[in-house]
Amino acid sequence: MHNLTTLIKRLEAATSRLEDIASSTLDPKTSTNGVASISDAATASNNSEPPPSSTPTPRQPPQPLPPAIEGFDALINGEVGAFVNMSEELGGLVAEQSASVLRAFAAERKFLIVTTKAKKPDIQSPVYMEVLKELQSTIGVVNDIRVANRGSSFFNHLTTVSEGIAMLGWITIEPKPAEFVNETLSSAQFYGNRVLKEYKDKDHSHVEWVHGFYRVFKGLSDYIKKHYTSGVTWNKDGVDPQEALRQVQSGESRSLPASTAAGPPPPPPLPTFDGPPPPPPYPTNGGPPTRGSTSDMGAVFSELSRGESVTAGLRKVNPSQQTHKNPSLRGGATVAPTRSDSQSSGKSPVPGKRPKPQSMRTKKPPRKELDGNKWIIENYDSPSEGMIEIDAQITHSILISHCIKTPIRVLNKANAISIDSSSQISLVIDSLVSSVDVIKTPRFEMQVLGKLPTILMDQVDGAQIYLSKESLGTEVFTSKCTAVNINVPGRTEEDDYRECPLPEQIKSVIRNGQVFSEIVEHAG
Repeated sequence: MHNLTTLIKRLEAATSRLEDIASSTLDPKTSTNGVASISDAATASNNSEPPPSSTPTPRQPPQPLPPAIEGFDALINGEVGAFVNMSEELGGLVAEQSASVLRAFAAERKFLIVTTKAKKPDIQSPVYMEVLKELQSTIGVVNDIRVANRGSSFFNHLTTVSEGIAMLGWITIEPKPAEFVNETLSSAQFYGNRVLKEYKDKDHSHVEWVHGFYRVFKGLSDYIKKHYTSGVTWNKDGVDPQEALRQVQSGESRSLPASTAAGPPPPPPLPTFDGPPPPPPYPTNGGPPTRGSTSDMGAVFSELSRGESVTAGLRKVNPSQQTHKNPSLRGGATVAPTRSDSQSSGKSPVPGKRPKPQSMRTKKPPRKELDGNKWIIENYDSPSEGMIEIDAQITHSILISHCIKTPIRVLNKANAISIDSSSQISLVIDSLVSSVDVIKTPRFEMQVLGKLPTILMDQVDGAQIYLSKESLGTEVFTSKCTAVNINVPGRTEEDDYRECPLPEQIKSVIRNGQVFSEIVEHAG
């Protein structure tokens, strides 16, 4: 009987605590009709009984992301983030387009999360197209920026990215999506190599920008080979794709669903990436903007999700300051930028810093690397291992630069070869699909064993080229070249090669208002 009384008192104490929580406006000590409350009676009769424990149950830790999603996040925070940071340093249209590239990768991340939670729909169904809708839209924005700025000085930059963004279409390719990424790289390299050629002696930041974009391809290819070798995999026991998409868009599925009944609360929603790109940072005290950390992508995500508020700090321009509304501004000179230093505005600008001579540059380690479909051979100087052999394929292009006294052997049929800023290069090739391009490479030697359609030489001082019988139809283009000899085989196998020098002196005359040029021949 005593035990029953004790249980009733403890029950009354618990009831009192629940009443206090449910009604915050009532005083728990107020009596009704002159009768003390149950909680007062219980407390007065049993002060020694402690109230039941009210410690909340600890929350379960959030479930980890699938390894494939974690790997994609590492790609965004790594190669993609570094490319976006370099694009922001170039600024202008390049930075704007790179922000759209980042949104495209974020859209593909949402697609991959959907595949981990949903069953695979029919690829011809409207449901599948709805899942792909955001990715297709962001890819279209990247291309629209290029189309709308054909007259820009950065058109090659914009075209390189717009051609390369198609790599995100690997999610629709089976059974070898990594090969699709490598093929897309070839399209991007056509314009990327133009940027390399234009800025290699002007601004190294543009060269690093191109290589940074190429590294995105390599990182994506490695990611696919690790997680999706044969194509994107779906969850055969998952939910409907539309339901999975709704969960991802509402931020309910940042992690896998818990296996227990009481799962963790939903995490914060994913960034939307729907707003315009953030403006470049303003310089402090007229100085150049500081370089951002390539690993801190949280700030980039935060800026991209600001929406229309990103333009809140911009100054409004009234019609009197707009050239299309105020014709008087068109005849005047452009506004000169303000200078924070002590130099007078009347002085001429300081000329750019000239590159150091080759003999004064820091010697870099030799490099032989296959980057996607591109072989890079550079910084070799009289290699101790002798001849450098390259096992090429028909889709491979080969770039040789800053090499001295280096023999190179290209095995099998390759696509194209470019040699730049080297000296005393000896090259032996089988066959090429396109051409050999030689720039600023004195004392150059080459032997062709198979077929070569075209040879282009610019600023070459001394060259010996040996052609095979299959290459007698080779076209040779020269510019600012001296002492170039083409050696062709004799009529029979016993005959020696016949040396044919290319002309260097051109005579031009004006006849009837037109210029006629002919080769100068010396007889004697």
